[in-house]
Amino acid sequence: MQQEWLAERFEDERRQLFGVAYRLLGSAAEAEDAVQEAWVRLSRSDADEIDNIGGWLTTVVARVSLNMLRSRKTRGELSLDTGPLEAGLPDPTVVLDDGTRQDPAERAVLADSVSLALLVVLDELSPDERLAFVLHDLFAVPFDEIATMLDRSPDSTRQLASRARRRVRGRTPETDVNAQREVVDAFFAAAQDGDLDRLIGALHPDVVLRADVGSGVTTYRSAAKVAGNAVMYAHADRVTHPALVNGAAGVAITFHGKLHSVMAFTVVDGRITEIEAYAAPAQVAKLAEDLGLEPTHG
Repeated sequence: MQQEWLAERFEDERRQLFGVAYRLLGSAAEAEDAVQEAWVRLSRSDADEIDNIGGWLTTVVARVSLNMLRSRKTRGELSLDTGPLEAGLPDPTVVLDDGTRQDPAERAVLADSVSLALLVVLDELSPDERLAFVLHDLFAVPFDEIATMLDRSPDSTRQLASRARRRVRGRTPETDVNAQREVVDAFFAAAQDGDLDRLIGALHPDVVLRADVGSGVTTYRSAAKVAGNAVMYAHADRVTHPALVNGAAGVAITFHGKLHSVMAFTVVDGRITEIEAYAAPAQVAKLAEDLGLEPTHG
């Protein structure tokens, strides 16, 4: 009976736990692993000794995620990786956008979304900074509890979150999806027309495009470079389908009816400031399965 009760309580907390882990790790698969590990530990624990199961589970997921982040950082140092995005872009959640967004499962996906722009900047933080910021600023966990996880003082933990907050500041995107969509549509219309001036007008001068084709992330900076890249890859047989990528306006691109890539956009003050392009075969295959499509690369 106790196991059944624990399982029910765990399911009540699962969505919150996944949200914590996903924001800490930027990987849906790793987040699921962290949540599953929390269940394993809960199932082996004496529930009578746990005062607050939700808080206990959040602490476990945070500690497991922190260990994953630190392990990831160590592997990066050993392999002399050139940056935090060397292994690829954060995993996106993608829903085709028909304008209604009424499906309950799709609403759940969107509710768990966090902007890719935020995930990218979180990848630039140290593991301890990321944990302090995510738990305190996004989930309102008190600093004294986070300090225990990090084996630091509350003041030191508060400073970690403050440093992370300064890095995140200014990366807040436009929240009106319709306003985002207008800018994204204008970008693709200009690309199809080969109109560089209109393309550059839709882009922030310091726009950043990160493209993952499976061999690491290639970064393009400046409106001129991104616009030139967009014109070069525009093709009549590539069809753009409106999509919500982590809750923001994006597109799924098909080529001869098969999923070729997914693009996410960050729009600030009516201009595109960041673009993430997902074209790595393994990731496209996973996204195609989620969307009910066939991938270009089988």
